[in-house]
Amino acid sequence: MIPRYSRPQMVDIWSPETKFRIWFEIEAHGCDALADLGVIPKEAASTIWDKGNAATFDIERIDAIERETKHDVIAFLTHLAEIVGEPARFVHQGFTSSDVLDTTLNVQLMRATDLLLEDMDKLLAAIKKRAEEHKYTVCIGRSHGIHAEPVTFGLKMAQAYAEFDRCKARLLAAREEIATCAISGAVGTFANIDPAVEEHVAKSMGLKPEPVSTQVIPRDRHAMYFAVLGVIASSIERLATEVRHLQRTEVLEAEEFFSKGQKGSSAMPHKRNPVLTENLTGLSRIVRAFVTPALENVALWHERDISHSSVERMAAPDATVTLDFALARLTNVVENLVVYPERMLANMDALGGLVHSQRVLLALTQAGVSREDSYRLVQRNAMKVWDAYQQRLPNPPVFLDELLADDDVRKALSEEEIRDKFDIGYHTKHVDTIFDRVFG
Repeated sequence: MIPRYSRPQMVDIWSPETKFRIWFEIEAHGCDALADLGVIPKEAASTIWDKGNAATFDIERIDAIERETKHDVIAFLTHLAEIVGEPARFVHQGFTSSDVLDTTLNVQLMRATDLLLEDMDKLLAAIKKRAEEHKYTVCIGRSHGIHAEPVTFGLKMAQAYAEFDRCKARLLAAREEIATCAISGAVGTFANIDPAVEEHVAKSMGLKPEPVSTQVIPRDRHAMYFAVLGVIASSIERLATEVRHLQRTEVLEAEEFFSKGQKGSSAMPHKRNPVLTENLTGLSRIVRAFVTPALENVALWHERDISHSSVERMAAPDATVTLDFALARLTNVVENLVVYPERMLANMDALGGLVHSQRVLLALTQAGVSREDSYRLVQRNAMKVWDAYQQRLPNPPVFLDELLADDDVRKALSEEEIRDKFDIGYHTKHVDTIFDRVFG
């Protein structure tokens, strides 16, 4: 995590203070359950809560103890004993370190996911607003980067909405996947702790007991979680890339908002660069970079090893903090995106009407001309126009005029039938249907 790409609320989830507070709560809830079972005195459990809640854990002191013990949980428990006093001997009864570490990680991931879901809702609201605003703003659709047929900018936004709506559903499923608790002791057999303790801690922390923890919570859950974050990052990049392409000088159908006093280049004062969406492309790569290590964490030795630990200490905070920042930045881009409908129309007309070629092709086939001959007739006229426009010839031909002058085309279609195939409205007649599917 670096401050440039971090937001305080998400960063706080991964702070040492938050981590140790969760560690304490897990231990204290465990003491409550042990007291209910008669394993430890109720007075001890009460004292542990009272003194622990009143304390501010000394991070430097814990770090100092760990430098000697080489064990983070023991360092914390030693410091907690300094705070609690004699009743601390009842803390961690039957626990193993993974019980605390794994349960804490899942609590942190749940809290992080709740923030990400809030981010997602804000992004979806912003996309929906722009989709409705430009529902019928006609622009050229592109395949392979080349002009294809007319679409609307609203449909582009509707596609993004549907994609991020799926991302939200996946994120909800990922939260459910990760929301488990393990308090099962060494190698996960409950030999030294009653399963009722795990059930109590799980309920208290908003989790479910892990069915079989083998001393660690199985990492297929975490692999799924980080894979979902990776998919969301890819969806962010998809929309960011669309904006970047639309902002290219030769296209310029939309661009990031350029504020007063903003500078685009240290060398060229005229520049207005898509810096936010380029940044989002890079941040998406960072989030996805944690997917493969998370998948590789699934295969641990026997009941437990810690090869996953170092990965997760970096991956969990970095992936969630970065994704939180990226979702907020993308929301800002969408909300303030400057759209140029006139430029969209100009670009669509830049090839003299070639975008209507399929309609003419279909009309010829319906008039009795074979598909092969229909394609040949349309293409030979289209290529005249294409070549002239690419060569920047003066007064280039217009596709409609070429078709009207082609005797073979006119044998099959009347002038009125040909002109009818150049109606832009034909391409927007099902926009409402698509919007109903996405937003209905």
